[in-house]
Amino acid sequence: MSSQEKRITRHPVLEEPRIRKIEFTFNGKPAVGVDGEAVSSSLFAMGIHVFGHHHADESAQGMFCANGQCSQCTLLIDGVPRKSCIVPLEAGMQIESLEGLPELRDVPGPDVRQPLMIDTVVLILGGGPSGMAAAIELGKKGIDAIIVDDKDRLGGKLVLQTHKFFGSVVDCHAGTRGIHIASLLAGEILELESVDVWLDSIVLGVFSDGTVGIRCSGGYRIVKPEYLLIATGAREKSLPFPGCTLPGAYGAGAFQTLVNRDLVRCSERIFVVGGGNVGLIAAYHALQAGMTVVGLAEALPLCGGYKVHADKIKRLGVPVFTRHTVLAAHGHEKVEAVTIAEVDDSFKPLSGTEKSWEVDTVLVAVGLNPVDEFYRKALKFGMKTMMAGDAEEIAEASAAMFSGKIRGLQIASELGAEDISIPSDLHEKAEVLKSPGGKLFPYHPPEVREGVFPVLHCMQEIPCNPCMTCCPKDLIGTSGHPIMGLPEFHGECVGCEKCVAVCPGLAVTLVDFRESSEKPMVTVPFELGEWLLEPGSEITVTGWEGSVLGRAVIAGWKKAAGFPHTTLLKLETPADIACRTAGVVIQEPEDIAPLQKPLEVPLPDDAIVCRCERISAGDIRRHIRSGIRDMNHLKAITRAGFGACGGKTCAALIERIYREEGIPGEEMTAFTDRPLFAETELGWFKGVNDE
Repeated sequence: MSSQEKRITRHPVLEEPRIRKIEFTFNGKPAVGVDGEAVSSSLFAMGIHVFGHHHADESAQGMFCANGQCSQCTLLIDGVPRKSCIVPLEAGMQIESLEGLPELRDVPGPDVRQPLMIDTVVLILGGGPSGMAAAIELGKKGIDAIIVDDKDRLGGKLVLQTHKFFGSVVDCHAGTRGIHIASLLAGEILELESVDVWLDSIVLGVFSDGTVGIRCSGGYRIVKPEYLLIATGAREKSLPFPGCTLPGAYGAGAFQTLVNRDLVRCSERIFVVGGGNVGLIAAYHALQAGMTVVGLAEALPLCGGYKVHADKIKRLGVPVFTRHTVLAAHGHEKVEAVTIAEVDDSFKPLSGTEKSWEVDTVLVAVGLNPVDEFYRKALKFGMKTMMAGDAEEIAEASAAMFSGKIRGLQIASELGAEDISIPSDLHEKAEVLKSPGGKLFPYHPPEVREGVFPVLHCMQEIPCNPCMTCCPKDLIGTSGHPIMGLPEFHGECVGCEKCVAVCPGLAVTLVDFRESSEKPMVTVPFELGEWLLEPGSEITVTGWEGSVLGRAVIAGWKKAAGFPHTTLLKLETPADIACRTAGVVIQEPEDIAPLQKPLEVPLPDDAIVCRCERISAGDIRRHIRSGIRDMNHLKAITRAGFGACGGKTCAALIERIYREEGIPGEEMTAFTDRPLFAETELGWFKGVNDE
């Protein structure tokens, strides 16, 4: 299959990038990929999802994190086993599947210079929203700083976010898409003379002499900072269920990397596990890329993400199954189906409630764990250090920006910079932006049937104010908290449609009775591509929570002024449903119906907990029940945690199993952190002898 067949060539938000095709070989056969793209992404674009087979049980191996955190995508690249998701493709590369254990080969070491010793005032680990915000504050004060990131560009997870952000317009670019916020912040940093940016650089360790080892493209560097800021973000949590390691079962972040960064069409039919903002947004991104989302399961009675995120995918035709969990992903070499079931109050599956769908992808979006290993080491070694963003506390990117800004100002103050003022309301704003969503209010659409006016389909307190900020006549405000309070409309609307275009939750419509009292025009925001809209045709319209209201005629559409990637869809709508119309269906029920008979599900103990060494939940439980309380002892017996990921994916799962077995935390000893964060050839630490 050619790479073009599995690439996204038409997207409502993203531009098709200019790419240079290069030749390489995969398992000895000629192949064509994109210069500089991750090896794994080029293979996915060729339709190759199985990268090899594990030596322990011949299980198929593929992608999981796409972020260098696990080792499931390992391939032999020019004779060396490497994580293919973080290796840029180069012309002439010889890439091979990893079948069993790799043979020891005599390969040349890295052609890098001898290690460099570098002093700096502040070293920032992580170029995401919090790290960038901190660097900007330090740079404004002229403080020398180095910001380090392992990707090829600044932005962190912002570069994967095609949706508009919540929060405050003035303080954190609310109403702007994440990809554009990343560019704005990166542009500010590049103008700061005192801030040095190191990209494609992997932090290997924080050491007892107060130094930090960093593997850069040109060699190994040992940096000694006066102050260390940890802004390393978070890694996705895993979830053990039978089939969780099949190619096609992977993290939502990996999916966003493939789809939104590399424009690879990696899936056709998707099921999402997890109703937090990450899962809800990933489902929306799949719809934007033209994929079918057959459903989303959330174990809690309500989705943990913002209600507007859940509502907008429901309106498009995605069923959301609360109080449900995943039982298994089915398939031999890759995901072919998924089964879920309802859960009781103890989150135990209820027999007889199983439902199965044919899918090729299961997205796991069950939360995040902070990447805080470097902070713990820095504290242990007595270094001056702080944390910011998700490394400190999991929250939204807007909150991470505030966190980084505060930390940057605090560090500048401690370093003796003059004229440092931390506004008194900065901490308060940061706390507000961390809100997971507040009180829900009853839905009362207006009964008006004349004139033109916006309808605000937003019934949950969340930190968001773009609709209030954009109105040219200042007709949208709140009687509650200035940013958390529900928006309210009062006055005489001019029909400018700005509030429809700017809303991050797509929760504002405009109803216009001026031309017709029987068939008013309803303007609905639409971000899935105007090629799906045929003027003059009928389309099913839905209410704020996705209930079908009836049919409307597509009168036309236009691009929103100032928001070129938001389409304003014009619908001739029956008057009795006009004010309740909040969206349109793009997925028909017959396309997402479950199988008539659910599939047989393996036992839960069959779930793999340690991906690197293929250790099951049943194996772990047996040893815990035998009395083992030290995870290092468990590692020695089972090899769980011994793999190339360094225990990054399995440690939290093993701790969870201890809790499920009723073992108090104080009776358990966690894994000892490895001295190096990422596996590295020894040649990097020696370098080439210049003499």
